[in-house]
Amino acid sequence: MATATHISSAPSFGSRFSALMNSIGTGLNNYMERRTRHDQITALNAKSDAELAKLGIRRDEIPAYVFRHLFYI
Repeated sequence: MATATHISSAPSFGSRFSALMNSIGTGLNNYMERRTRHDQITALNAKSDAELAKLGIRRDEIPAYVFRHLFYI
Protein backbone atom coordinates (compact mmCIF):
# COMPACT_ATOMS: atom_id res chain seq x y z
CA MET A 1 0.00 0.00 0.00
CA ALA A 2 1.40 3.36 -1.01
CA THR A 3 0.41 6.84 0.06
CA ALA A 4 1.14 10.05 -1.78
CA THR A 5 1.70 13.34 -0.06
CA HIS A 6 1.97 16.67 -1.81
CA ILE A 7 4.17 19.19 0.02
CA SER A 8 4.23 22.72 -1.27
CA SER A 9 7.61 24.30 -0.65
CA ALA A 10 6.76 27.74 -2.00
CA PRO A 11 4.68 30.06 0.19
CA SER A 12 1.53 31.37 -1.37
CA PHE A 13 1.28 34.87 -2.77
CA GLY A 14 -1.14 35.83 0.00
CA SER A 15 1.24 34.83 2.77
CA ARG A 16 4.18 36.60 1.12
CA PHE A 17 2.10 39.75 0.59
CA SER A 18 0.93 39.63 4.21
CA ALA A 19 4.52 39.27 5.43
CA LEU A 20 5.56 42.23 3.26
CA MET A 21 2.75 44.43 4.62
CA ASN A 22 3.62 43.37 8.17
CA SER A 23 7.27 44.33 7.62
CA ILE A 24 6.33 47.71 6.16
CA GLY A 25 3.95 48.40 9.05
CA THR A 26 6.55 47.45 11.63
CA GLY A 27 9.13 49.66 9.95
CA LEU A 28 6.77 52.65 9.83
CA ASN A 29 5.79 52.16 13.45
CA ASN A 30 9.43 52.02 14.55
CA TYR A 31 10.24 55.14 12.51
CA MET A 32 7.36 57.10 14.04
CA GLU A 33 8.32 56.11 17.58
CA ARG A 34 11.95 57.04 16.98
CA ARG A 35 10.96 60.35 15.39
CA THR A 36 8.68 61.21 18.32
CA ARG A 37 11.45 60.48 20.82
CA HIS A 38 13.90 62.55 18.79
CA ASP A 39 11.45 65.47 18.87
CA GLN A 40 11.09 65.12 22.66
CA ILE A 41 14.86 65.12 23.16
CA THR A 42 15.23 68.18 20.90
CA ALA A 43 12.50 70.04 22.79
CA LEU A 44 14.03 69.24 26.17
CA ASN A 45 17.52 70.22 24.99
CA ALA A 46 16.11 73.60 23.94
CA LYS A 47 14.97 74.31 27.51
CA SER A 48 17.10 76.20 29.97
CA ASP A 49 18.65 74.46 32.96
CA ALA A 50 16.13 76.24 35.20
CA GLU A 51 13.21 74.89 33.13
CA LEU A 52 14.67 71.40 33.26
CA ALA A 53 15.09 71.72 37.03
CA LYS A 54 11.37 72.52 37.31
CA LEU A 55 10.72 69.21 35.54
CA GLY A 56 13.05 67.49 37.99
CA ILE A 57 15.69 66.46 35.48
CA ARG A 58 19.23 67.51 34.62
CA ARG A 59 20.50 68.00 31.08
CA ASP A 60 22.53 64.78 31.21
CA GLU A 61 19.38 62.86 32.21
CA ILE A 62 17.34 63.85 29.13
CA PRO A 63 17.82 60.58 27.19
CA ALA A 64 17.00 58.48 30.26
CA TYR A 65 13.94 60.66 30.90
CA VAL A 66 12.65 60.27 27.34
CA PHE A 67 13.25 56.50 27.30
CA ARG A 68 12.16 55.92 30.92
CA HIS A 69 9.24 53.69 29.91
CA LEU A 70 11.76 51.20 28.47
CA PHE A 71 13.75 50.85 31.69
CA TYR A 72 12.69 48.90 34.78
CA ILE A 73 14.51 50.84 37.47
